[in-house]
Amino acid sequence: MTAAVLGDRALRPADGPTDILRPVTFWSLGPAAGPAAAPPGAAGAPIDILLGLFVLFVGAKVGEEIARRLGQPAVVGELLGGFAVGPYALGLVTPGETAAVFAELGVVVLLFTVGLEVRIDDLVAVGRPAILTAVIAMLLPIAAGLAVELVLGGTLSTALFVGLALAATSIGITSRVLAELRVLDRAFARVVLGAAVIDDVLSLIAIGLVSGVASGDVSGSTALVAVAAVGLVGIGFAAARRARGLRREAFTWPLFADTPLVPAFILMFGLALVAAAIGLAAIIGAFVAGLIVAETEARDELEQEMRPLALIFTPFFFAVTGAQLDLGVLTDPASLAVVVALTALGVLTKAVGGLLGARSIGRWGSVTVGFGMVPRGEVGIVVANLGLAGGLLSETLFSAVLVAVLLTTVVAPYLLAWSIPRAIAESAATTAPARAPGR
Repeated sequence: MTAAVLGDRALRPADGPTDILRPVTFWSLGPAAGPAAAPPGAAGAPIDILLGLFVLFVGAKVGEEIARRLGQPAVVGELLGGFAVGPYALGLVTPGETAAVFAELGVVVLLFTVGLEVRIDDLVAVGRPAILTAVIAMLLPIAAGLAVELVLGGTLSTALFVGLALAATSIGITSRVLAELRVLDRAFARVVLGAAVIDDVLSLIAIGLVSGVASGDVSGSTALVAVAAVGLVGIGFAAARRARGLRREAFTWPLFADTPLVPAFILMFGLALVAAAIGLAAIIGAFVAGLIVAETEARDELEQEMRPLALIFTPFFFAVTGAQLDLGVLTDPASLAVVVALTALGVLTKAVGGLLGARSIGRWGSVTVGFGMVPRGEVGIVVANLGLAGGLLSETLFSAVLVAVLLTTVVAPYLLAWSIPRAIAESAATTAPARAPGR
């Protein structure tokens, strides 16, 4: 069966799901979109696009249904559902630029809703363990990736890209699991979110430095971009404090806004665009927008209005991510050994980073923080793409790194589902003696 193609071109394994910050022709089937290209709504190519989106969405939802009935995290079902209908399994759909747009919109909406459920004071309160976790959980994977690749005889530049692919954290997977389990108000969840934001800024700096080292050009632009990234996050946090208690009427004052959702969406897209423009992940801007709106009187209403949108768009992100999983690399024993080593080290180093960086919140709480930092998702994919495009990663090594990155994404929800109940029980046990005298 011919795979449905979404957008101008199919996503090759070298194309990350966030590589969409360019003009997209939604109704074009191939790269040659001349004057005869069909207009929006015409027959032909739009049917292929709609069919592909339909297959992706249904695949994600069928996977989620099976996962839920088996008592597994829904996000795992969506990932595996995307894999099942993708080009490396049934071949029903090959995600392209249109799918990437839907995926990016889905993860932006997801992180905005997560920001809505987090209060800025709670996030600031866990600043120290979040900073320690971000730094340690980034340095350890870089060292591990370096060691593996150097042992295999790779160059320093290649080893740096492998290490960086293991270091970058994707908060999309973790935040979905934390939201599903309704633990975003817990200390360990706030540490994970804070550490993920810091990790993104550190990853930005590291990517610039590693790319500069690989090309022999380390310029001052990396430092300028890093300052801009820190400035955006800092200004966002300050704006969230200033927005505290802002009345709902401020959102519905414009005549075009019958609901606070419209101005909130404008803010979400605006900050996501600013974040992407300075080199950060767009989801960081969306998360900061959620933090700002969460301090206003419109918070509860927006949570209700955003929920159905998240249920519709977010599955596309996980389905597109799952569709890029190529298990063919596992048929080669040497590549399989590299995948196993990178995946194991990817999980272990993040877990140790959480244990060391967040030990002040308890043993199981810190373990949960470490597991929350395990998913690499689209961030690791982008780093691997840079290495491949620069000729530093071979096709085989790129595939091995990509599979390892996606395996960390798949395994993380299971680790969190196992550790979170223990972290909750640990927290209850430590607070019970303090409540006892008052009973």
